[in-house]
Amino acid sequence: MNVSVSRSRLSRGDRMEQTLAAAHALFAERGYAAVTMEEIAGAVGVTKPLLYNYFGNKEQLYIACMERAGDALTETVATAVAASDSPGEALGAGVHAFFAFLDSDRAAWAVLFDETQPNHGEIAERVTAYRARILEFVSASMQAQLPERSRTAARTEIEALSTALLGAAEALARWWLRTQSVSAGNAAELLISTVEPGLRARSAIPPSPSPRKGTTQR
Repeated sequence: MNVSVSRSRLSRGDRMEQTLAAAHALFAERGYAAVTMEEIAGAVGVTKPLLYNYFGNKEQLYIACMERAGDALTETVATAVAASDSPGEALGAGVHAFFAFLDSDRAAWAVLFDETQPNHGEIAERVTAYRARILEFVSASMQAQLPERSRTAARTEIEALSTALLGAAEALARWWLRTQSVSAGNAAELLISTVEPGLRARSAIPPSPSPRKGTTQR
């Protein structure tokens, strides 16, 4: 993949944007561990010292790329969940939004969930924070839409099941990216149909509305 960009004279702000675009493409294609600052500087057409002056180090540059991906994913899921009318619908909306994001922006997914990321330090903390935000959106929406008398008793179970659901969604997403055996929408439906009966039984959450007749999965 050729990620070289124009070497014309640009303002600092424009050059930083150009650097983020080139770095994002390289990180998405090859992973955090394999990409060097020298490669990124070469792709952008700047010196390594200038690149370090812009971003400090490779970790901070990666975090800048990851923030855009993480913010986009959490906003996508939050918007879908907020528009739901019932806990069951919130579950389906959140899962579908998660897989729709994956399908529409695979580079962002690759940066955010790169398996070569360090498992400690600021990058790991940022990834954990994004996961926590998604869990909060889904759990809070389900919690708020339950009858008042059921909320306290269901809180712990909803949080636990939301955590399990996100882990399953990430694992299924990696499988989907590797195999492309079904559409992203069908992968989402597979997960929903597997976990929703148990969630409904444990927390008295009504089932998600069935897709309207005539709706075709991609």
